[in-house]
Amino acid sequence: MADSNYIKIFTGSVIDVQRIIADLEKIDISPVVKDENESGLDPKIYGGHLLKEIYVHKDELEKAQDIIKNINPE
Repeated sequence: MADSNYIKIFTGSVIDVQRIIADLEKIDISPVVKDENESGLDPKIYGGHLLKEIYVHKDELEKAQDIIKNINPE
């Protein structure tokens, strides 16, 4: 998604991504989700780690970052 109006805000497990998506949708943000399979193999068969990336429109970035901070208060 280089040179687009979308910015990656999170990469993580399916469980974390589902939670973030639900929280984003509560505040009327429709994220774009991209699957990233680390090993290039089917994780169900070969035990690879399936990661997902969440992107939001750059105009919604500030609101979305508040959601991420509440999930990962680092």
